[in-house]
Amino acid sequence: MEETISLKELMQVLRKRLSMIALVTLGAMIVTAVVTYFVITPVYESSTQILVNKASDDQSMYTTNAVQTNVQLVNTYNVIIKSPAILDKVIDELNLKMTSDELNSKITVSSEQNSQVFTLTVRDTNPYMAAKIANKIGNVFKSEIKKIMKVDNVTIISKAQVAEKPVQPKPLLNIAIALVVGLMIGIGIAFLLEYLDNTIKDEQDIEQILELPVLGVIGQIDDQELNTATRAGKKTKGKVETVGA
Repeated sequence: MEETISLKELMQVLRKRLSMIALVTLGAMIVTAVVTYFVITPVYESSTQILVNKASDDQSMYTTNAVQTNVQLVNTYNVIIKSPAILDKVIDELNLKMTSDELNSKITVSSEQNSQVFTLTVRDTNPYMAAKIANKIGNVFKSEIKKIMKVDNVTIISKAQVAEKPVQPKPLLNIAIALVVGLMIGIGIAFLLEYLDNTIKDEQDIEQILELPVLGVIGQIDDQELNTATRAGKKTKGKVETVGA
């Protein structure tokens, strides 16, 4: 019984503060939308795929050992492609106004398990520059790896394309998160206000706070009802006086 009453009281609090909760939630969504569309700078992403595979001299079939060797080389190449030996040359050829560490922060290298292909991804606020940097890193890496590893086993199988849509920010996701967060904040404020409100509003509050039984309740009469009752009383008094005369 206590749980039912407690749940009922919670619903009453939410119902009473419903407009405030709605305003807080709507405000959070509006602020998030404004920040997402007008404050946060969009970030674009472009990727190029590189294959590690050395062709044999006699054009024979690939052996399992050769494939496994290339797979192991992928891990090494993932480190080399982000090294200053490659990035400094890319910066010089593209005349980029950044250091190798700054360029490194824009790059992500990933590969599937037991795959001879790894993907180089570049993020930038300019979609054309992101594609340009990705392709340039791939070309520089392909030429420099011959000097570094003394082997020619790198092939670019997919060039980076200019992205049409940014990967960040994500407006719908951000607004959905703002909806949930705003709703939680609104509900929290509603319960906080209810907790801080110590005014007595009805007879139930008197019974709970003072622990005294309520013997009677005086109803509130508005002005319209009072005027109606007064006019009715005057008419009744007039009739009584006429009958007495």
